[in-house]
Amino acid sequence: MSNSSSINQFLLLAFADRRELQLLHFWLFLGIYLAALLGNGLIITTIAWDHHLHTPMYFFLLNLSLLDLGCISTTLPKAMANSLWDTRAISYSACAAQLFFFFFFLSAEFYLLTIMCYDRYVAICRPLHYGTLLGSRACVHMAAAAWASGFLSALLHTASTFSLPLCQGNALGQFFCEIPQILKLSCSHSYLRELGILVVTAFLGFGCFVFMVVSYVQIFRAVLRIPSQQGRHKAFSTCLPHLAVVSLVISTGMFAYLKPPSISSPSLDLVVAVLYSVVPPTVNPLIYSMRNQELKDALRKVISLLFKSERFKASFQK
Repeated sequence: MSNSSSINQFLLLAFADRRELQLLHFWLFLGIYLAALLGNGLIITTIAWDHHLHTPMYFFLLNLSLLDLGCISTTLPKAMANSLWDTRAISYSACAAQLFFFFFFLSAEFYLLTIMCYDRYVAICRPLHYGTLLGSRACVHMAAAAWASGFLSALLHTASTFSLPLCQGNALGQFFCEIPQILKLSCSHSYLRELGILVVTAFLGFGCFVFMVVSYVQIFRAVLRIPSQQGRHKAFSTCLPHLAVVSLVISTGMFAYLKPPSISSPSLDLVVAVLYSVVPPTVNPLIYSMRNQELKDALRKVISLLFKSERFKASFQK
């Protein structure tokens, strides 16, 4: 039997045994990763560049894009490297770092989504108090609280998980280091401590979820009372994307961490992990920009300026 002190590396889940399929996974993940980098990078650049977007809603959206970039950059590059070089190994310290940063970005994103829900609630249900409740200082403090809460939560879970004695081998049934997969390697009842922490975290997350549900009930009631169709459309266009992102993150994340072992299988775990770790950072820029005319107009301006700049450089070099 071995314990965690004798494990110097873990073996991640291989997507395929055939070399052709491994390379196919590499190119697929590379395309997804570049799409996430491009989409979130454009959102960050556009909001930072356009002074008309310097409002609380877009300030929180900028923070969301930063968290999405961190989240997907924690998992996909290692998965791509493993597929490209036909390896499964990740060192003990790299696994701990990957788990910490992934949980940090994921937790902070969930808390930020809760704050974004509060922003929409105040904007639609209490518009006269918007400037008072969501001033620049209050927004910075709320965003900092989301980042700090994610950091503390990740620190607690990482320390608790990697303090467990491990004696069930070193093979993880996932393409990145994930808490449920490491708990399966534990050889004592000490893992119940981390399960207890996960349950407490889940209850905290459930409290945020209840807050969001109550807020959206109030929001939709207020929107339906708006007399003009254009006003209702604008309100829905800022709320529905956020609701879609929240639903995807909460449903897949809670299923991954709280599902009973009896319904666990490698293929199901893999699909769920992709849904909550890869899909949201990739599609968030599309979801938030597709129904937001103000953001779409600003994006067009930034893209057109970038193309003009490239054409100017090309003509200057000639």
